[in-house]
Amino acid sequence: MKTSLKLLFVCMFLCGFSVATFAQNPTPPQLPPQATEFYTPVPPKISPGSQNNLPPSDAIVLFDGTSLNNFVSAKDGSSSAEWKIENGELVVVKGKGDIQSKLPFGDAQYHVEWSAPTEIVGEGQGRGNSGFFLMGMYEVQILDSYESKTYTNGQAGSIYKQYPPLVNPLRAPGEWNYYDIIFKAPRFDQNGMLTSPATVTVLINGVVVQNNVILRGPTEYIGIPNYKAHPETLPIKLQDHGNPVRFRNIWVRPL
Repeated sequence: MKTSLKLLFVCMFLCGFSVATFAQNPTPPQLPPQATEFYTPVPPKISPGSQNNLPPSDAIVLFDGTSLNNFVSAKDGSSSAEWKIENGELVVVKGKGDIQSKLPFGDAQYHVEWSAPTEIVGEGQGRGNSGFFLMGMYEVQILDSYESKTYTNGQAGSIYKQYPPLVNPLRAPGEWNYYDIIFKAPRFDQNGMLTSPATVTVLINGVVVQNNVILRGPTEYIGIPNYKAHPETLPIKLQDHGNPVRFRNIWVRPL
């Protein structure tokens, strides 16, 4: 009798456990493929540009070889940019100072082409040096480090003094290098506290050299970078480091 009762209890326990387990984990219903498809919003149709380095149709062109109308001096943010244009190329003029865009930008995709001087002067940071400053304060280094040694977090394609490039895909001085940059601006709360840092991806000549790296703060030549609250959009800046670096085809797509 005792054995029979034990078997009965065991059977009831197992049956109850099975029923409870089934109740908690029912087989999900089979969904049609249409259940995971959506049709809005529809991505806008744009032209991707062409092999002749034309920008996408929705890009804001900052320099197309014709004028400096989209730039001003970074000294005061209003006076005329004093670099020169030669053969449709923008050339740094030593001593005239940095220039910045008239328009401010935040999250954005950038394209900029540059060429180091063919006349080799100096080494390291003194050779074909300029810089592309996102929001005027986060520098993607421009430098003739094709065959010139310098500290690795200061060579071309570095996030200056923060991240060296993954590889060095530069072309020789006099040839054109293509930078494609995807930037996410930092966010600050109403009290000026950082809520999310800036991130950046950089390609040189189609090769990834910075893969969505997290910036530690604005670029600092000396010392440790630290974020300070700033507007959501700010102008980009091109650096006068005393070398006649050339630029062409500069455009931006706000994201």
